[in-house]
Amino acid sequence: MSSEQIPSTPETVGPRPRRLMYAAALTGLEGLALVVGGAWMLVEGLAGEPDDRQSAVTGGITLIVLALLPLLAARGLLGLRSWSRGPAVITQIMALPVAYNLLQADSVAIPAGIALAVVAVAALILLINPATTQALGIRGPGRTQDGKQ
Repeated sequence: MSSEQIPSTPETVGPRPRRLMYAAALTGLEGLALVVGGAWMLVEGLAGEPDDRQSAVTGGITLIVLALLPLLAARGLLGLRSWSRGPAVITQIMALPVAYNLLQADSVAIPAGIALAVVAVAALILLINPATTQALGIRGPGRTQDGKQ
């Protein structure tokens, strides 16, 4: 195994930047919100009186499964794994249309849409920050380890 193929460990990279920690926290928070929402839908579908029991159960299970993406990404970000930035960015991009739809509702969903939009945009900014990119060991296209082409 060459030196380029050996994954870097947190001990060799240095301390985690705050921006990376905040991005991991926001991504993990989104994952936890999906788990809570999915569990609520599932319990409501099984124990409550939903309009369509099958849709409620399916929706709950779907949300819980979808929560795996941001939760795994948050864990990877905390472990300084370079692969974790992609799923974290995808999570934020998927959250933006959901936030937009919540903002279009004429109900109590508007504050949730505002909160989700703020979290998604903040996490995206933190994830594309150069300090985060460097801490994760992500290099730009065509760049070698020392920064030269």
